[in-house]
Amino acid sequence: MGHEVHHHSHDHSHLLTAGTIGRALVIGIVLNVAYAAAEFGVGLWQGSMGLIADAGHNLSDVAGLLLALIAVKLVQKHATTRYTFGYKKASVLISLVNAVILLAAVIGIVWESVRKFFNPEVIEGWTVAVTAAVGVVVNFISARLLMGGKEHDLNVKGAYLHMILDALVSIGVVVSGIVISLTGWTFVDPVIGIVVAAVIVYSSWNLLTASLRLAVDGVPEGIDVGALVREMETVEGVGEIHHVHVWALSTTETAITAHIVVDDMSQSDAVRAAERELLARHGISHATLEVETHRGDACGECC
Repeated sequence: MGHEVHHHSHDHSHLLTAGTIGRALVIGIVLNVAYAAAEFGVGLWQGSMGLIADAGHNLSDVAGLLLALIAVKLVQKHATTRYTFGYKKASVLISLVNAVILLAAVIGIVWESVRKFFNPEVIEGWTVAVTAAVGVVVNFISARLLMGGKEHDLNVKGAYLHMILDALVSIGVVVSGIVISLTGWTFVDPVIGIVVAAVIVYSSWNLLTASLRLAVDGVPEGIDVGALVREMETVEGVGEIHHVHVWALSTTETAITAHIVVDDMSQSDAVRAAERELLARHGISHATLEVETHRGDACGECC
């Protein structure tokens, strides 16, 4: 029986771009924190729940940017004898906490929006529109800074999509401000606040469920283990694949352990190389593969 203790590929090119991505994320964080603070202040001044809710959503985007930045930093840290997988799992735990906090904040936004709906207050629509318009610019700038890394890092891609989504939400607030200025329909503001809250719930709920799945070592989204095993079994020399476990090391890295049954142990190195190449195409960079000539019983039926 042959056994490969561990293998994972190292693509050093990502280390060269980590600094650039990190700087882009920091700039995005600074821009969005400054804008969210200004938007929240104007929202309080004008009594606009649309602006206050949008400021809350901007802070959720800041949290997403922070998470991406943490992931970029953690991926560069080496594993230790105490933390043999490094500190990558921290990004999953942080995203879980972030999702819970965001969902709790939505309750306050909806409560205040409902109160404003039944007790409308005078709002300076043009002030709201101009403030939100600044947000559109800030979010598109932030998104532009992240474009370079969104195709290679799921965290960066998520932050990029958050920026685009928030720009669209800000456009909605601009529209509400203009409508209020032209018609005096103040009820539009709390309605926008509730719509923005719904957008936050939708985004945060996906984050919550994805984080929970990864936190309990569930199979990452987008990977069909059954289909993956069938494809692995098509490799020449492989008779059967069993005892397969797939889980996320972090929000960007996936690992697998598997037992590979072969007819001829002399092919074990070639089989492992072929399987690693196949797994890499599926985004699985950490593989522990045990090659054997018959299905062993030591691990039981489903270990």
